[in-house]
Amino acid sequence: MTRTDDSDVPDYGARLRLDGKGIVVLGAGQGIGRQAAHALAQAGAVVLAVDLDPDLAGGIAAETGGHAWSGDATSRTDAAALWSHAEARLGRVHGVVDIIGMSRYRDLLSVTDEDWAWHHDIVLRHALLAVQFGGAHMARHGGGAITFVASVSGATGAPMHAAYGAAKAGLMSLVRSAAVELGPSGVRVNAVAPGVVWTPRVAAYLGEAGRAANADNAPLRDVARPSDIAGPLLFLTSDLARYVSGQVLTVDGGVGVKFPYPLPDMDAAPR
Repeated sequence: MTRTDDSDVPDYGARLRLDGKGIVVLGAGQGIGRQAAHALAQAGAVVLAVDLDPDLAGGIAAETGGHAWSGDATSRTDAAALWSHAEARLGRVHGVVDIIGMSRYRDLLSVTDEDWAWHHDIVLRHALLAVQFGGAHMARHGGGAITFVASVSGATGAPMHAAYGAAKAGLMSLVRSAAVELGPSGVRVNAVAPGVVWTPRVAAYLGEAGRAANADNAPLRDVARPSDIAGPLLFLTSDLARYVSGQVLTVDGGVGVKFPYPLPDMDAAPR
């Protein structure tokens, strides 16, 4: 058979590289944010580590050889100041990786108005500002990538997660809308949706019994480490994903695709 494909073969390893590219990491101070900052820096990016805690932001900047900024990413005033700082430090910004998001575990009937507003801010408001400021900057400069951390709670019903899940579902919708509107300017927008991730905060909340239960529930028989989420974030930020936009990549060890009922004892089953 005569080969008809003479197209160029790209350097796929080079497409993963981010050499010299400025990347803003929101929520870089610990957990997934810290690992993402390191993953991006190892790929050659110049990272601006952003955290509400100035010591955490400075620590990650020192670890990764990047820059630091501290402020409230849910505040429009602070977001404007952040982007002035980013442009001064990085020049052109090629990407935003937004890790920020927390949950207050509370049953739906007990959620207060303050709880609801808090989840909206900590999950969704900063994402809107990242799209507006970051998206506008990248659209002016020829494109880039915005990548969020969503959650499987935004796609399924999770106990004690009603307000958080509703906000994460809103984030997933924002990803799709932003991808459509910013795509013509060369800006890609995606998200990673983790399941249980063994961050310091989750470890303190669930303890070893919770870790074992969640590992047993996963087909891969383990819980995710923050580094397991940083890898997909790096992929979606890099040119390996240059034609991926408007997508939410689930990273949950296979929990979401398994049949919901316990498997029977096949040895005892009637034949």
